Amino acid sequence: MTEKLLVWWQHVVTQLQQAELWYQLPAIACCIVLAAVINRLVGKFLIDSGGEGLRHVAMRSSHRILLPFSLAALLAISSELFSLYELKHNFIQLLIPIALALGMIRLLVYILRKGFSSGPLMKSVEPAVAVIIWLVVVLHLAGWLTPVLNVMDSLAFTLGESRFSLLNAVKLTLVIILAFTLALWLAELLNQQMKKAQHISPSMQVGFSKFSKFLLITIAFLIALNAVGINLSSLAVFGGALGVGLGFGLQRIASNFISGFILVLDRSIKPGDVISVGQNFGWVHELKARYVVVRNREGVDTLIPNENLITSEVINWSYEDRNVRVKIVVQVSYEDNPEEAMALMLLCATKSKRVLNTPEPTVMLKSFADSGIELELRVWIADPEYGADTVKSDINVAIWRAFQQAGITIPYPQRDLHIKSGQLPSSEP
Repeated sequence: MTEKLLVWWQHVVTQLQQAELWYQLPAIACCIVLAAVINRLVGKFLIDSGGEGLRHVAMRSSHRILLPFSLAALLAISSELFSLYELKHNFIQLLIPIALALGMIRLLVYILRKGFSSGPLMKSVEPAVAVIIWLVVVLHLAGWLTPVLNVMDSLAFTLGESRFSLLNAVKLTLVIILAFTLALWLAELLNQQMKKAQHISPSMQVGFSKFSKFLLITIAFLIALNAVGINLSSLAVFGGALGVGLGFGLQRIASNFISGFILVLDRSIKPGDVISVGQNFGWVHELKARYVVVRNREGVDTLIPNENLITSEVINWSYEDRNVRVKIVVQVSYEDNPEEAMALMLLCATKSKRVLNTPEPTVMLKSFADSGIELELRVWIADPEYGADTVKSDINVAIWRAFQQAGITIPYPQRDLHIKSGQLPSSEP
């Protein structure tokens, strides 16, 4: 292989020394300048036209790959013109796959960045994509691509009516990666568009996002299998066995996945709802395929499986009406006037900014308890996700100050103990 690479390099050097190269250079320079002008004009037009959503993404992606692909197209046109006049154009033909490789690298990297979040894995995948594309270009230019593909195709085995080779496996892997990346990218793009739709409820937005992602991934997988020539009917037995295995081994995962669709379709829980599930209280931050993210007031996220929300009791504080009533219980002494205390408590209800004016706060005498007269103030709030403790605290402090100024006593817990006098029985015989 080293000898072949050396021969190819000597051939390139020989071509550089020949006179035919020098009349190709002006044509190549004209193609580069014309491609740069086209890229600049189109970029200016895209910036001026603006756009959002799909149009914006399409414009950004087209502008990103316009320069190398337009250069490849212009070089191809130049090559055809040279052929028409029977002039040598080997150096132009050499640059066409290089320009195409640059365009493919920019396109694939852009799709990967849009389809997946940035991280260490993405930083390692992008150089791998560039290396693979450049390796294919080098093999093509050296004339080794066809022999390598033939060797990979010869390493094969037959299963039923289908023939599987190393070449098919590599093709299948590459097509699946590309198809899945495009499917995830398109699903995320549709999800962003759905979030901007004002007339669609949040639960339907999540449902459409889940369904579109599942459908696009399924279609991508089937297209990938068909693209490499695998007969889908030959996988029927394997698919049946896999389905049985999934039914027994991944029963809970499938149950959570289906429960997620049920939650979305019946609209019982949607993003932003305030719910209580067992000891967990918070608002629904996200609806995932397998679980629901519930965030409490401490900023802690709890991942609750979708199946638990279907089979167990769930309190939805904002199912139809976000208004929630808060009760503040206070006791006053029997020596004080309860009507005066009730009037003061009603005035103190406005000390918290979260208390609603409609419905109006109310106060009532609940009972005559052991320690004093029990009064209850009822107020309404519209933001239950922030809890009721701050509202109770503000009102309790205001009531304590008002009672001190009015001389109203909040009694201590007390019990009356009555001792009956009498003579104890003698223990002497």
